[in-house]
Amino acid sequence: MKLSFLLFSTLAAFGVASAQSPAVSIKVPAGFAVASVAKDFGRVRHIAVNSNGDVYMKLEKLNKGKGIYRLRDTNKDGIMDDTLAFGNYIGTGIAIKNGYLYASSNTDVYRYKLDQQQNPVNPDQPETIVTGLVDKRQHASKSIALDNAGNIYVNIGAPSNACQEQDRKQGSPGMNPCPILETAGGIWQFRADQLNQSYKEGIRYATGIRNCVGLDWNNEVNELFITVHGRDMLYQFYPEMYDQKKGAELPSETMYMVKKGDDCGWPYVHWDHFQNKKILNPEYGGDGKKTGAEKAIDPLVGFPGHMAPNALLFYTGNQFPEKYKHGAFIAFHGSWNRAPENQEGFYVVFVPMKNGKPTGKWEVFADGFSGVDKVTNLSAVKHRPCGLAQGPDGSLYVSDDNKGYVWKINYNK
Repeated sequence: MKLSFLLFSTLAAFGVASAQSPAVSIKVPAGFAVASVAKDFGRVRHIAVNSNGDVYMKLEKLNKGKGIYRLRDTNKDGIMDDTLAFGNYIGTGIAIKNGYLYASSNTDVYRYKLDQQQNPVNPDQPETIVTGLVDKRQHASKSIALDNAGNIYVNIGAPSNACQEQDRKQGSPGMNPCPILETAGGIWQFRADQLNQSYKEGIRYATGIRNCVGLDWNNEVNELFITVHGRDMLYQFYPEMYDQKKGAELPSETMYMVKKGDDCGWPYVHWDHFQNKKILNPEYGGDGKKTGAEKAIDPLVGFPGHMAPNALLFYTGNQFPEKYKHGAFIAFHGSWNRAPENQEGFYVVFVPMKNGKPTGKWEVFADGFSGVDKVTNLSAVKHRPCGLAQGPDGSLYVSDDNKGYVWKINYNK
């Protein structure tokens, strides 16, 4: 008890607020407060918060046979006291737009009409708007985002590390051109109101994207932004080019603004935030210094490697201080392949932005989800941030796909 009190006092002395739970103490900047609004729901991936405060959670593993849970505070006392479960499929993507709830499995995208009481109409019979997308288990999640012109954007991750002839096999060369890019490794655009669309009806909006779990439409500049998982195995496969430390830090995790027709360069190059260049991958003749894919766009930000940016959200509320307006929050799920270095991530960061461009360095906004000081054993991690959502009052919600928690972060003016 003395140790717990000492920890809280020490954090307070540094201007840090914290939310105690049985497993972790989440640290946020001074003036912010954290409270859990859900727990023990299992693998909660992305989340969405409706205009009435309802919280929707998309699950990667069914909980009592259901893959979507809605939580409602019926008497507005801050406690979620009404639960609705529906959807018999797993998945990641979930969003609310113009009176509809959208949710994805690993192959399809569905939508549910919301009535005047904000309840889903016929929750057991959703409309299928996209079907038949690639699912080869690796990078199978289909994250979604919607624009203001009636379009929905779907990430179709590449079922591969670097498009080698034999995936993740040391010495196997990369395929050039990469055939995977025909049906995966990019963002596809579909109509949000058209039923039963397939690849034929969709548009490959952007390509060269290994796996983009985080994506959001930026209303300030009316463009799509994404966060991308970089490739693996540089040190393990090419120790003559990348030592242990570089293999942990590279390649960069990245954030892009993507427009129709853009190419982000996968599998031919990776981004190196130390050199600030697109570096040719060794499978395509790279040596750690050669550049490549000159026509591919550059990212806006390069983060340290293998931290898994699983959600992106542009803050549009008025509750947080002015510095956060239009900025980007990114939930880093945490790494698994930086060993023997410590694993990294397991936090939410903030990138200050204006007019769609970074205006300063990124900073850690919410930390402590892992519950351990240094992550050397992934099984010891308590929580892994995965989804982000903004509440109607301007609060920030963070989900966890390890133990199924959702936290609400408020600023106390």
